[in-house]
Amino acid sequence: MRYFSYLIGILWLWSVAGSSAAQAQERYRLSGYIRDASRGPLPGASVAVPALASGATADSTGFYSFLLPAGRHQLVISFIGYQSQTRDLNLTRAQRLSFTLAESSNTLGEVVVEGSGTLEQKLQTTQMSVERLTAAEAKLLPALFGEVDLLKTLQLKPGVQNGGEGTSGLFVRGGSSDQNLVLVDDAVVYNPAHLFGLFSVFNPDAVQSVDLYKGGFPAQYGGRLSSVIDVKMREGNKQKTVTSGGIGLISSRLTVEGPIVKDKGSFLLSGRRTYFDVFTRQINKASEDNPDFNPIPDYYFYDFNAKANYTLGDKDQVFLSGYLGRDVFGFGSQGGFDFNFSWGNTLGAARWSHVFNKRLFLNTTASYTNYKYDVTNKLDQFSFNLASDIRDLALRSDLDYTPNDRHAFKFGAQLINHRFGVGRLQAGSSDGRLSIGSDVAYRGLEGGLYASDNFKATDKLQLEYGLRLSGFQSGSNSYGGLEPRGSARYSLTPKTSLKASYALMYQYVHLVTNSGATLPTDIWYPSRLSVKPQRAQQVAGGVSFLLGSGKYLLTNEVYYKWAQNQVDFKDGAQLFVNPDLDSEFLFGKGWAYGNELYLEKKTGRTTGWIGYTLSWSKRQFLPQRGTTGINEGRVFYPSYDRRHNLTVVVLHQLTERLNLTGSFVYTTGNATTLPAARFAVQDIFGGDLSAVPVYPDRNTYRLAPYNRLDLGVVWKLKPNRWVPESDLTFSVYNAYNRRNPYFVYFDQVRAGGDNTPVTSYRARQVSLFPTIPAVTYNFKF
Repeated sequence: MRYFSYLIGILWLWSVAGSSAAQAQERYRLSGYIRDASRGPLPGASVAVPALASGATADSTGFYSFLLPAGRHQLVISFIGYQSQTRDLNLTRAQRLSFTLAESSNTLGEVVVEGSGTLEQKLQTTQMSVERLTAAEAKLLPALFGEVDLLKTLQLKPGVQNGGEGTSGLFVRGGSSDQNLVLVDDAVVYNPAHLFGLFSVFNPDAVQSVDLYKGGFPAQYGGRLSSVIDVKMREGNKQKTVTSGGIGLISSRLTVEGPIVKDKGSFLLSGRRTYFDVFTRQINKASEDNPDFNPIPDYYFYDFNAKANYTLGDKDQVFLSGYLGRDVFGFGSQGGFDFNFSWGNTLGAARWSHVFNKRLFLNTTASYTNYKYDVTNKLDQFSFNLASDIRDLALRSDLDYTPNDRHAFKFGAQLINHRFGVGRLQAGSSDGRLSIGSDVAYRGLEGGLYASDNFKATDKLQLEYGLRLSGFQSGSNSYGGLEPRGSARYSLTPKTSLKASYALMYQYVHLVTNSGATLPTDIWYPSRLSVKPQRAQQVAGGVSFLLGSGKYLLTNEVYYKWAQNQVDFKDGAQLFVNPDLDSEFLFGKGWAYGNELYLEKKTGRTTGWIGYTLSWSKRQFLPQRGTTGINEGRVFYPSYDRRHNLTVVVLHQLTERLNLTGSFVYTTGNATTLPAARFAVQDIFGGDLSAVPVYPDRNTYRLAPYNRLDLGVVWKLKPNRWVPESDLTFSVYNAYNRRNPYFVYFDQVRAGGDNTPVTSYRARQVSLFPTIPAVTYNFKF
């Protein structure tokens, strides 16, 4: 707490210095809201004054605020997917000026933006290693089965690796998938995946924007090591009731939004569901009389989003957000065996936004999170159930204070009450003669205090620095630490910026997974006893250029990250219903470093980006706890290490109603462990020989490189009396039918026939997806 007080004192001194400098010339504050035509906020929209290289970005409520010298100015208001505006302003006093942006003419997926305000904003901002994505961009890109996926679109950004063919897991700058902090309206999502990782839980119809932080993390974020994925939901139309949706190859979705009270409040309800199970149940039912028929597993997922907001007055607004999603997998055989597996998230958040004055704002959010994992097996008269879950009750408050045009302070506090259901077992017979049960659960309390300042030191130099004090308690075990953060931007020229950042992060909760299991086994576990918090530091530096009269942004970033107390598990670890799970952990360290090159274009009829990443990720687990560690203590590459990663995304507006899209991906193959040789063992003289594999160091082999081309066409239909505003989206996933490796297994080779001894082994590759065409009909009325 003493260090936190020092920080506040330093920030106050900066404020006084900045205020004195500001008084030297006459300046007035320009503030207001940036909204779309439905009166919903546009977080991330910008108001720029190009002549002064000044401006502001709207916050999560669409509010902007900054100081300008008295006089005449030309303002440029812009946001991705919306028509930019140019306004002339004669500033003689403090003014509240709000703007309403209209969607570009090519709705239901428009991405073209006129003007270069967005790229200039990225060049001038202090924050680096950040990617912003809107649902409009994601809807244009071709997707697997035509199902738009925001996380898959993020995989096309540099520094972000995917987990393999068909997965939506993110591995950011050498971090594991559980080291990503995923937020939906400030509520934590513990598992952001549907269909065993093939799709994400984010319905694009309900999402306004997604911000991905890869480094230089602002002080308000904490609890994870590798990235922050901040998802903001749409707020609904405040003018009229609108219904939209889509019918696709594997799922359908429907969204209804409208005013609660016109111009004061609105609601949004959005849902989607797959219909695999509709077809598989009919197939299984038609084949019930065939004794040799193997039933097809029953699977479906659904999710539901809801949001409401209401303006209480000029200074107060309240928001309510909710999410419910479930994956359900079931299998029943004719022999009396039933298997049911389900998992999903339940979220709820309530936020109060208050404006004290033009310089001081408060946002307070209370949230609830529950992630559940449940497996039930039944065989004849005996059944058992395995389950785990994690529940959070959280409260956070964030205060924004802008005393002058040189400083923008943020202060805040957060408290999270965790309940970890590490393992629950219930088993017994249907007649009640046998019944056993066990339940292992822990509690944890996580807290954080932070303060930060975005300081415009000179016209060329801008700094963002802050400090976070975090802590965690579980039972009698307590942990904590200081987490300094800092970023800097220096403008060499109006079109060239140098940037650098540093961040230290702690992670107090850990994901226990058994990668060798056929189905995922997700257990979240607290820091306690011998399980210390994970810790990571990252430094990054880069240079950004505006090229081609501001049409292109070229960035090059290098980073280095080192981490302690990385978690893995002993071979054969018992993960479920183990009251001494601490003894199954192994602890090590890791490094990751690389170079990210990114070229982006957001203006004109052809837009898109090219990204290339050269990176290394390493781990080391020395001998401990009576084991040889991992790989006998030698350094190894994790499976998601990629040396090269190239992505190309192109979006071309052929006509007013026709868009052509394409994306290409090339990555180095997964690191994997395969046997290098086998030796023969004979138990008794004359008995059969058994081949025992000999394994080299962990992950010393590479699967074949992964590459894929996806193509798409978005055709906007002409609305009339009978046809609503709508479009047809055609996509081809894996257009040239590349058989990318999913995993490798070995076939036995018998030179003399089926009944002769095995003479050798042949590696076989399993591929997941061939060329998959899809069509989706999207509508809005």
